[in-house]
Amino acid sequence: MEHQGSTEEALLYLFLVAAIGSFLGNFKIRGNGLGVAMVLFVGLAVGAARPDLHIPDVIKLLGLSIFVYSIGLSSGPSFFGTLRSRGAANMILAVSTLSILSVMIGALAFAFGFDASGAAGLLAGITTNTPALAGLLDAIQSRGNTEAAGMSNSAVVGYSISYPMGVIGLMIAVALMRRLLKVNYTKETEGLKDEFPTGQPIVNQTLEITNAELAGKSLRDLKHQYHFNLIFGRLLRGEEHSLCHWDTVLQMGDHIGITGESGEVARAIALLGTPAEHDLSYDRSVFELRRIFVSNPKIAGRTIASLNLHEQFPVILTRIRRGDVDSLVQSDTVLELGDRIRVLAKPEDIRYMSKLLGDSYEELSHIDLLSFGLGMGLGILIGSIEMTLPGGIVFSLGFAGGPLVAGLVLSYLRRSGPIVWTLPYSANLTIRQIGLMLLLAAIGINSGSAFLQTIMGPVGPLMFLSGILVSVFGSMFILYMGNRWLKIPFVLLSGMVSHHPANLDFANNNAESKIPTYGYALVYPLLLIGKIVFVQMLWQALRVLGL
Repeated sequence: MEHQGSTEEALLYLFLVAAIGSFLGNFKIRGNGLGVAMVLFVGLAVGAARPDLHIPDVIKLLGLSIFVYSIGLSSGPSFFGTLRSRGAANMILAVSTLSILSVMIGALAFAFGFDASGAAGLLAGITTNTPALAGLLDAIQSRGNTEAAGMSNSAVVGYSISYPMGVIGLMIAVALMRRLLKVNYTKETEGLKDEFPTGQPIVNQTLEITNAELAGKSLRDLKHQYHFNLIFGRLLRGEEHSLCHWDTVLQMGDHIGITGESGEVARAIALLGTPAEHDLSYDRSVFELRRIFVSNPKIAGRTIASLNLHEQFPVILTRIRRGDVDSLVQSDTVLELGDRIRVLAKPEDIRYMSKLLGDSYEELSHIDLLSFGLGMGLGILIGSIEMTLPGGIVFSLGFAGGPLVAGLVLSYLRRSGPIVWTLPYSANLTIRQIGLMLLLAAIGINSGSAFLQTIMGPVGPLMFLSGILVSVFGSMFILYMGNRWLKIPFVLLSGMVSHHPANLDFANNNAESKIPTYGYALVYPLLLIGKIVFVQMLWQALRVLGL
């Protein structure tokens, strides 16, 4: 009964820590907060106050595996797409970033006498990467020696001490290097407008064709001539309503509904004509406009072009909403479960589209346990494979890297026959939060006592100083290298080096655009995997060198 009671008490504190940490993480100072990462610090406080508490390791490993697998499922297409489009520069930046930070921490470890676990924890904290810390703890535990508990605590302490500076130090570095490099965000953003959306809101507008020079030209010709990034929707010619297609030939007085970013819409109006008094988007006399959920697993993973909709009936898909982000629908847009698509068609065809796409919110809340179980099992199997690196270092991806790799590959494949590997956006986000909550609460409670002892001892201030030095000066050198040597625009680079959502928010606010977000997305999968690998490699290398 005593064992049962202690287990119940541990679970009680686990969920209390998760609840309190999530609540406190919502508070922001100057617009920035720790978010769910606050669960870790609340856990450390509870663990320091109750050193007798211990959360079973299986809970931590379960949370870790679910968390990283869900990240992999949402990052696969962008990860492999990045390797094809800007792979060389992004790979160089990611590897250089982690190499520079690892070398600096390794040098400070020798200078100040940190142990290998503490130094590796510092690297995970400076890069504010929880999966890397969890992967390190998994690697430590897999060695199974008597020092595993102490080494794990040391790693968590290093992570906890350097984590705040990983956020603040990078903000300082970005602000300083922007001035030193004399960056012009407006000019850089203008130069990237053909490659990345500017982040302006997507709007609808009806225009009247009044430019006689363009009358008689097709929309296809205009797109090639002016490189419009727009969706041309309804066409009102006299009393006749129809939908535009690329072979539509413009005539004077035509009323056309267009959808796109506000700046692009304004450019089109200036070239083609004037804003029309009658807004076609409110006209339901012939065509209906509806948002439809994608919940049919049979079409998940397919492109818009593969549906051959235009061969069946007149229909236009204008925009797609994934999560909180709206974007224009393109022919190569890949449908994912949970997408919400704006469909413009006749009422009877809207009903067919609703049936085709699914349009079931309830269905989106379901998780396919067959694909989820198989994917998780495959990830754990991959993580158990041991590899011997040069120097006799034994390395495995473990519970952090294995599920992540499996998630990346399976989400890139999207489906294997009838099995859809990806999850609806909402379901993915839900299980990710649950996994992260279990992971952070368990790590914090189990390491709280060691954290208090270290922070009060002589090593704590030195670790804090190391976090400042590496975060600020290491980040400044990386920004200089990326901008001047790799020729990456600073506005994009400030997002690429962002380790934490607070850093990304800081970069977006400074740039006054969403360009840093696209930089973040370009290297996020590379850095995520790289951090897991480099933290473990640093730990193994410092152990071989006697730390």
